[in-house]
Amino acid sequence: MLASLLLVDIGNTFNTSVGVAGQLNTVYSVAALAMALLTGVLSTKFRHRSLLLVGLVLMMVSSLGCYLAPDFLTMMVFFSLSGAGYAMVNPMMFALVGRHLPVEKRPNAIGRIVAGGALVYVLGAPVIAIMAGIGGWRLPLFGFVAPVLLVGFILSFVGLPSVRAVEESAPAAETYYRSFKEVLTNRSAVACLVGDLLRSASFVAVVFFAASFVRQQFYVSTDRASLMIIGAALSYVIGGLVSGRLVNMFGRKPMVISTALLAGAFTSAYVFAPDFYTSVALTMTASWFFGLIASAANSLTLEQIPNFRGTMMSIDTAALNLGSALGTVVGGLALVLSGYEGQGTLLGATCILGALVWALFAVDPTRAHRPGAVLTAELGIHS
Repeated sequence: MLASLLLVDIGNTFNTSVGVAGQLNTVYSVAALAMALLTGVLSTKFRHRSLLLVGLVLMMVSSLGCYLAPDFLTMMVFFSLSGAGYAMVNPMMFALVGRHLPVEKRPNAIGRIVAGGALVYVLGAPVIAIMAGIGGWRLPLFGFVAPVLLVGFILSFVGLPSVRAVEESAPAAETYYRSFKEVLTNRSAVACLVGDLLRSASFVAVVFFAASFVRQQFYVSTDRASLMIIGAALSYVIGGLVSGRLVNMFGRKPMVISTALLAGAFTSAYVFAPDFYTSVALTMTASWFFGLIASAANSLTLEQIPNFRGTMMSIDTAALNLGSALGTVVGGLALVLSGYEGQGTLLGATCILGALVWALFAVDPTRAHRPGAVLTAELGIHS
């Protein structure tokens, strides 16, 4: 978020164009993708709490390194550490929910995590903008990002219990191989990964292109466009907060399918709006449904491979990053070839395709079998 808000200022500092400065997002995504896959391996050997703490440290080092960076190449190197750190923190958060909370409490916890992430855009954006106005783009890194990460590290160190990652005596290499094999040979687990990739690609239309659309289509100011983004983020937060109750009421899979269909429909619709306010309303509605999807999909994915939740959620983080990158590329090409209407239609259809994948191939292990199956899965007992 900081890079997107202050990309022009970063480019001016290092005498690079906005296009070149935007490659910070590229190195971030590449590092996140690589580290997510590596974390899938590490999570079978090391404690999930330890990996989360290491990820937070990497993000702190990243913020301080970017603050001190003397040139753009150094900036890129340290910025990539933030992507690597995120790829450790994100899957371990969900894996820890799966380990320490009973199945009926997980959807609410996951919804709060999703909502907390979206609050960054609501609360962090004004703080970063104010601090950057006072001391330039470097000040928020040192005065806001690093301290918040430090608080997160302290709370995690003090509050999270430390338990072994995998309770077994198999050789390490065999465990690594088996963790990936169980994920990638499970049809339902793969369907969840593909569905998450597609909904992540679709969300790019809202989180990345929506502000540009209203600015170019309705000639609104940057300030009004930023207010729309804040409104969309609030909608996402609300979606995440209410999703836990809805998931427990209607089930993980039905919630994922229905919200993905609606998110895709509203994503396609906002680019056809006749005026600014209608477009904002449609964008906020789409964002609300994406908040619901994020919580419901994470709840469904978390239950797929109980023995290797760390590996499952790490590969899922990789899929989400890959989906975001593909959505940016495909959306950009569609924008060039057929305008915002073609782009919105294509990316909206991508989320609807994800709903079909979930509907046809995904299974909710907590509801798919006899009542004792949940306990069986939790204990890692296979018939």
